[in-house]
Amino acid sequence: MKKVLVIIVIAAVCGFGGWYFFLRSSAVAESGYNFVELARGDLESTISASGTLSPVTTVEIGTQVSGTIDSVFVDYNDQVQKGQVLAVLDTILLRASVLDAEAGVEKAEAQLEQAQANYERFQPIFGKGLISEAEFLPYEIAVKTQKATLKSAKASQVRAEQNLGYAVITSPISGTVIKREVETGQTVAASLSTPTLFIIAEDMARMEILAEVDESDIGLIKTGQAVRFDVQTYSDKLFEGTVTQVRLQPTTISNVVTYTVVVDAANDDYLLLPGMTATVDFIIEDISAALLVPNSALRFRPSEEQLEDFRQRRQAERADRPDSLRENRRPPEGMMGMGGGRNMNRSDMGQLWYLDDDGNLAMGMFKKGMTDGSNTVIDRSRNLTEGMQVIGGIGLTGTTSKSSGSGNSALSGGPPRRGPGF
Repeated sequence: MKKVLVIIVIAAVCGFGGWYFFLRSSAVAESGYNFVELARGDLESTISASGTLSPVTTVEIGTQVSGTIDSVFVDYNDQVQKGQVLAVLDTILLRASVLDAEAGVEKAEAQLEQAQANYERFQPIFGKGLISEAEFLPYEIAVKTQKATLKSAKASQVRAEQNLGYAVITSPISGTVIKREVETGQTVAASLSTPTLFIIAEDMARMEILAEVDESDIGLIKTGQAVRFDVQTYSDKLFEGTVTQVRLQPTTISNVVTYTVVVDAANDDYLLLPGMTATVDFIIEDISAALLVPNSALRFRPSEEQLEDFRQRRQAERADRPDSLRENRRPPEGMMGMGGGRNMNRSDMGQLWYLDDDGNLAMGMFKKGMTDGSNTVIDRSRNLTEGMQVIGGIGLTGTTSKSSGSGNSALSGGPPRRGPGF
C-alpha cells in the first residue's frame, strides 16, 4: 500500500511539473519575445589595426666603388656568415689605380730627395753670407712642398688600395639573404649614391610588425601590451606578440592621423615572411568567467503601454508593503548607488527586461562593465543572475539564445528562468 502511495505521489509531482513547464513554455511562445540567456564567459576589449611584417634587423649592402660585377656567390634565401664573400667586382681598373698611386709615391719621394739635396748644398753658402736670404728661401720652400706632395701621394695610394679591397663585397652580419639586386656582368655606379646589391636579415626567428594605429586609439596602446594577430596565408592560426615601441612621429594621409606601433613577434616555425600583411588586435583589457549579456538585450525598450503597466504594478507593490519597509528600505551592502545614484553615473547603469512568474514585464538594473561590442559584462546587480533569460528583442515566436564571450558557456537553453521583481 505504501509503495502504491509513493508511486502516486511521484506521478502527481511529475505531472504537475510537466503541466507547469508546458504552461510556462506556452507563455514564452505566445509572448512574441526573443530571449537571451545570461551566461558566464571570457571577454576581451581590443583595438584592431593592420601592419606589415619585417625582420627586426636588416642590413642593406652596397658598393663604394663603381665597376662591373665579376662574380656573385649567393642567391635569395641563402644563409651567410659574417665576413663571407657575397660578390666581387672586376678589379683590373682598380689594380691599375693602385699601380698609378704607387708610381706617384715613388715620384714624390724622388722629388723630395732632389729638393733636400739642393737645400743641403746651399745651406753652408748661406751660412757664410755668400748668398742672400731671398736667394736661399726657394730651396727651403721646395723641401716643404715636396714633403707635402709625398704625403698626398701616399694618401692616394691608401685610397686606391682601399678601393681595391671594396671590390670584394662581404657580409657585415650573419643572416639570410632576402634580396639580391645584381647579376654577373652588371655595371654598378657609386658616384652619386651607394647602390644596394643585397639585403640581409639578421634573425628571421624574430619579426616585427609596423602597425598603423588611429589617433583616437593610440592613447590606449602601451609598451609591453599583449598583441594577437593573423596573416592571410595562415588564416586559421593566431600569432602572439608584444608592443615594443610607440613612435611619436605621426603620419597624415587624407586628413587621417595615425601613429606607428612596433610589435615584436616570435617566428620559431619560420612561418612569417617579410612583407606579409598582419591584422593586429591590441588587447586592452580582458576578463574571465564574467556574467555576460548580449548587447541586443540592452537595446530592447518596451512600448509606452507596457511601461505604464509596469509603473502601475510597481506602485501597487509598494503600496502593499508595510510602512516599516517603505520608510527604511535600503539597498543591500555593495549595491549603494543602484537606483539611488550615490556611487555611479547614469551612464554606468544598464537595464534589462524579463518576464516574472506571472508573465508580466519586469526590469533588472545593473552596473555595466567592459564590452567588446557584442556582449557587456554585468558588473553588479541585485536580481540578474547566471542562467536567467532576459528579453533580447521582439520576434514572431519566443526563441532563446545564449550570450557568448571569448569562452564557452555550459548552460543549457530552455524557457526563461524568472527573476525576482526589481
